Amino acid sequence: MRNKSQRSILSIVVLSLIFSISALRQAVADPVPPELQAKIDTYKKKLTEWAANPIFITAVKDSNAKGGLVPGMNNAKWDDLAEKDPVVLGFQSNEAGKAVSQLDQDKGISKLYLRDEKGNLVACSNSKPLLYNNGSKPWVANPLKEGKPWSAAEVKPDPATQIKGVHLAVPVLDGGKTIGVLHTSVIAE
Repeated sequence: MRNKSQRSILSIVVLSLIFSISALRQAVADPVPPELQAKIDTYKKKLTEWAANPIFITAVKDSNAKGGLVPGMNNAKWDDLAEKDPVVLGFQSNEAGKAVSQLDQDKGISKLYLRDEKGNLVACSNSKPLLYNNGSKPWVANPLKEGKPWSAAEVKPDPATQIKGVHLAVPVLDGGKTIGVLHTSVIAE
């Protein structure tokens, strides 16, 4: 009798876990519907045009040459900085940051970040990114490696803004060579 009771409890626990995981997956990420995919495709073209801005190319080349715009910066040090720290504000107020902020006025996106060939931040719009370097994230690694636009295959809340959307990134090119990435989140409506 005891074994039957234990199996019943175990079965209930396993089923509960399966349902919980399934519900969590649905809450966290949804597939991209066709109308949103059309919007993403439009933004791929826009971002590709934006990434060709000479201000962005110069800023990314400068960051690549220096190994990052802030010597010794890493994600742990970045995390310790306040939203209004002068270092953070410098990424918004440099020439590329001003250009990024201007483009980020577009109501179809929730953020816009410019990154160098290692994934280091070069410029951002009006909010502090969660990470200084996200070179290992697919939205940076894939366009750097493949030299073409990349978008996520799911809709989920953006870690930085909590706005539901789809990550999209395009390479920044200099003479046909990938030198950095322009990254956004296309808002799901």
